[in-house]
Amino acid sequence: MKLSYVYILKCSDNSYYTGVTSNLNQRIFQHISGAHTDSYTYKRRPISLVFFAEFTDINLAIETEKQIKKWSRAKKEALINNEFEKLPNLAKKRF
Repeated sequence: MKLSYVYILKCSDNSYYTGVTSNLNQRIFQHISGAHTDSYTYKRRPISLVFFAEFTDINLAIETEKQIKKWSRAKKEALINNEFEKLPNLAKKRF
């Protein structure tokens, strides 16, 4: 069974980068080493892996990555900190 991963990196400027990959170790190494000079993380190194989740369905992994990319910083931090009970309230729109 082939696994896919959704991951969140914390960059040196304190921003977060969310990605999806089928080889987590290789992809993190690419971010750390600056293998892709046009990537978001290249000028924001050093980076650190702060969250990842495994998926057996690549389509679900891609869907999850897209969803997380739309989240607020606070919601991403709740996920990173395993504060799952905060996620529903952070998802509500404030008027």
